[in-house]
Amino acid sequence: MEETIEYLTVKKASLWATDYIGKEVTTSNISYLIQYGRIAKVGHNGSTQIPKSELVKYYCSLNKSRETAWKEKLGKDLNWRLSFDNLKESDTTKHIHRLHPYKGKFIPQLVEYFLDNHTDTFKTEKYFNKNDIVLDPFCGSGTTLAQANELGLHAIGIDVSSFNAFISNCKITEYDIKNLEEQINQITIKLYAKVKLLKSIDFENTLAEKLKQFNDKYFSVPEFKYKIRQNLIDENKYGAEKEKRFLPIYKKLIADYKIALLKKNPKTFLEKWYVKNIQNELDFVFDEIKTVKDANIKKILALILSRTMRSCRATTHSDLATLVKPKSTTYYCSKHGKICKPIFSIMKWWRSYSKDTVKRLKDFEKLKTNTHQYCLTGDSRTINIASELSKKQKDFAQVLQKQKISGIFSSPPYVGLIDYHEQHAYAYDLFGFERKDELEIGPLFKGQGKDALKSYVEGISNVLNNCKKYLKDGYNVFLVANDKYNLYPEIAKKAGMKIVNQFKRPVLNRTEKDKGAYSEIIFSFKGEG
Repeated sequence: MEETIEYLTVKKASLWATDYIGKEVTTSNISYLIQYGRIAKVGHNGSTQIPKSELVKYYCSLNKSRETAWKEKLGKDLNWRLSFDNLKESDTTKHIHRLHPYKGKFIPQLVEYFLDNHTDTFKTEKYFNKNDIVLDPFCGSGTTLAQANELGLHAIGIDVSSFNAFISNCKITEYDIKNLEEQINQITIKLYAKVKLLKSIDFENTLAEKLKQFNDKYFSVPEFKYKIRQNLIDENKYGAEKEKRFLPIYKKLIADYKIALLKKNPKTFLEKWYVKNIQNELDFVFDEIKTVKDANIKKILALILSRTMRSCRATTHSDLATLVKPKSTTYYCSKHGKICKPIFSIMKWWRSYSKDTVKRLKDFEKLKTNTHQYCLTGDSRTINIASELSKKQKDFAQVLQKQKISGIFSSPPYVGLIDYHEQHAYAYDLFGFERKDELEIGPLFKGQGKDALKSYVEGISNVLNNCKKYLKDGYNVFLVANDKYNLYPEIAKKAGMKIVNQFKRPVLNRTEKDKGAYSEIIFSFKGEG
């Protein structure tokens, strides 16, 4: 007897999956699985139907128990509670936490777990109280500062990168939102007129239409992705063939519209990674921003422009996080399963990120508390926190003088993994921030050799020794690290501290291409005395 196949609509599939895995699965999640070939479907658009067997197969393979599988690879001491696997991406990137991309940041829920006043099986005591001061000497993009504000704590950040400090302070600044919206609107109107003059929009629209026709013919959704996953097609060979076939169409359009591409012998980062049209538009918007009178509005507009810049570099989608080689022609994109194109105008991204920024600032406004947060630019090994804070935030400096700092929550740089200045080189080039690459601790360019590890230990312990002067008795220090070289016991010793606890957590949603089992440790330090 032939087995009856049960079919579900996208809506019913989302409800079934939500019930099956005990976590909300939206219709968008199901549509994503279809689009990228994770599951097969029948019918099209409104009549789309999904075989229930496909859903069962997918979620069984996904949840064979990821917790069990990861513990087999990483150890039974893995604290799955700290995986936050019940959260959606929109939760982990809530409000201002996605105002600007930043490699290597931790999710806000991890900070919140240690800063708030709850206790559980693993966190058996509370470490901070409302109105305490928490310090992040490796502030990065300001996650600790933002979460401290939400929880009613004061927070001081320090970062050697002036651009990192800029991002952090933009996040926690108060804004006249109405004025911000007006300034955005004025700049957008002027930019549109500029873009029309450059014919960027006409060119991009024509190219997009040609690409759509081509991709509809050779990369049908979701059939193409599904065939790849079922090993019915050689993706690399097929993609390369079609990339080559579309290239003459692209080159003709470039010639017809007289579009200038990349410089052959670039002298700056901007010349190397941005086509001429993009450079012209970036300069135009930045010149407009310079005329804005409100200093805070000027800064947040610059942050929007920086976020826009990052998305408009001449690179493939898969290499956007870590640049490999400039790309100014159409190409087969394995991420999207079709032929994709470079970007020739910032207009779309400027509009999108402007709208998104305003929304995120409004969302954060509803949660903000009347507390102080500020990120200082400086070297955490030597900076005089009290003196520097008094120059920037006198009221906050008085609070610090009265009560000292209750503890540290921070994620020091991982050894030889990221060049923190270089990841935002575009912003340094356009805005003229001073680079201090030589002061980074454990940067990629120093590698992971013996000397690099020794320098790292000295660097982190010197930071702790300098910051310790501002900590009150009974302080708590939490450092998030992937300590594969077992450096933190020595760091604790050199800093006159002891490791009193370790929380080993799985890192599930990494932005890097490696999606394998990966963990990090939250080291809990206290003073030796």
